[in-house]
Amino acid sequence: MKPHLLKIHLQPDQSFSVRHDVVPHFYNKWHHHPELELVHIIKGSGRQFIGDHVHHFKSGDMILLGADLPHYWRCENSYFIPDSGLNCEAIVVHFMPNFLGDSFFNLPENKAIARLLQKAQQAVRVKSNTQKKVGVLLEKLVAVKNSERIIVLLQILETIANSRDTKTICSKGLEFHYNPREVDRLNAIYQHVLQNFSAEITLEQVAKVAHISPQSFCRYFKSRIKKTFSKFLIEIRIGHACKLLAETNKSIADICYECGYNNFSNFNRHFKNITQKTPLEHRYHYTMIGK
Repeated sequence: MKPHLLKIHLQPDQSFSVRHDVVPHFYNKWHHHPELELVHIIKGSGRQFIGDHVHHFKSGDMILLGADLPHYWRCENSYFIPDSGLNCEAIVVHFMPNFLGDSFFNLPENKAIARLLQKAQQAVRVKSNTQKKVGVLLEKLVAVKNSERIIVLLQILETIANSRDTKTICSKGLEFHYNPREVDRLNAIYQHVLQNFSAEITLEQVAKVAHISPQSFCRYFKSRIKKTFSKFLIEIRIGHACKLLAETNKSIADICYECGYNNFSNFNRHFKNITQKTPLEHRYHYTMIGK
């Protein structure tokens, strides 16, 4: 499916956009836009899909996304319950790669930022002390006006560019080809998987959701998402297991079955392949962080 092309609206007197959003849930479609995006999630949790990457997002996360890199933040189901009282909060910056002119980032002084903007095509996760420093600057960016906006944004990019607290998260060299006739197909697949991953999901079921034959579905999915559907489903299930291990006292056996596994050895093997930890090690890690 083609990600939805999202139009970013600028004020007439602004060269880039910055918003402080407080909303019931984040934008609920697989989408892309020609602007780079820096997002700091102040409050909220759910599943994060960026290019070929699937991850659980939570409060405090910060990511820089490259131009036209498709992405989708799917909040937990609890955020969609009417009158739940839950809100998500984020500061989001959008800017074109050439918003300061075609040659600005080619200046010798801007080599580090230019490299960062290239790395953003794989999405750059900002962590630890750098995330805290940039978070403060983002709050400032929301408030300042006129040329100070540009100065603060450059401070943010410079801080990230010269930090070791960053990590690219998508595969290198990803290319996405957008077909306007497929606007809703992948969103339907994502929604079906997120609503049903705790049970068996057959190829016939998901192919029916995508309105293509089971024989064509696997090839179609891999050509669009750059990974097999089986790997995608495993990542969704293990991502949910990570959340339960960190945030609940449920037994590992109960979590195994809640995430759609009927075989404990398969669960352990998939978990370690993706996280490089056993479920028990993952829980211990988050227990120690909380102390």
